[in-house]
Amino acid sequence: MSTLRLRQKHRYKLPSEGNIMERIAYLGLGIMGSGMATNLLKAGYDVTVWNRNPESCKSLIEQGATQAQTPAQAVENAEVIIYSLADDQAVEDVVFGQDGILSKVRSGQIAIDTSTVHPDTSRKEAAAYAEKHVEFLDAPVFGSKNESASGGLWFVVGGKRDVFERVKPILSPLSETIHYLGDTGKGAAMKLVGNSLVATQIEALGEAMILATKAGLNPKDVLDVLHVVDFRSPLFDGIGKMLVNRDFTPSFALKHMLKDANLIARFAQDLNSPTPAAAIVRETLKVAVNQGWGEENASALIKALELEAGIIVES
Repeated sequence: MSTLRLRQKHRYKLPSEGNIMERIAYLGLGIMGSGMATNLLKAGYDVTVWNRNPESCKSLIEQGATQAQTPAQAVENAEVIIYSLADDQAVEDVVFGQDGILSKVRSGQIAIDTSTVHPDTSRKEAAAYAEKHVEFLDAPVFGSKNESASGGLWFVVGGKRDVFERVKPILSPLSETIHYLGDTGKGAAMKLVGNSLVATQIEALGEAMILATKAGLNPKDVLDVLHVVDFRSPLFDGIGKMLVNRDFTPSFALKHMLKDANLIARFAQDLNSPTPAAAIVRETLKVAVNQGWGEENASALIKALELEAGIIVES
């Protein structure tokens, strides 16, 4: 997405239109967070950034961001606080810990958690922020490195509807679409539902491509068919091409997919909801991570299936 399009998507409010929210704190500058923070800068926002590893802030500082030394310092002067963190424990540390976000928030601010966490974590955050008279949205995203960099993420949001409407102009430069799912925790729930589908699709693609290879089919010919049939999928296209090229460069790390699979298992158990396919995928993910592939792309789970099959899918 071009800088021009980003600026067109962000509509500045005139004073007569109500409160202007221009100062944003962005915490967590991994693959997802760095792309989102960059696009907020391109859209003209005043952005203060923080990351556990300060070196990750360097490129954003060069683009005009201000660097904070602690989460507390990052949020002091912000009107909106956005964070993208690795897991529930990271949220616990950054939000509730010493020099954490809650130690410096003030009435009237809005906090937005884009991390993939259990809905109970979102509800815990919302309750803690409410005590400080701070509004909260759980707003995880679908998409990975490329979508984050291009401003093409898909947001799923839980929280108060009026707060959601207020922050839509801020989320717009980061997203292709923004979906309101309901009260607090609903965005987090939708993210787990979606990630369960993603993991199951990757497992299904891996099983199918291994079967095709054992049957003597050319993997590229198989992908050509999968690209046009009625069960085609952009995920099959992207992951399939990476697989046959043996490219496992991470856009979403395998270790994070296992973390999400563990969250999904807990979430399903909480609701007594049957997820037999997801359970099988979780076991495949464990094998792949135990093989030492956790830092590779999530599609490396297929390598565990190849190991079991005694064959490699490649062009």
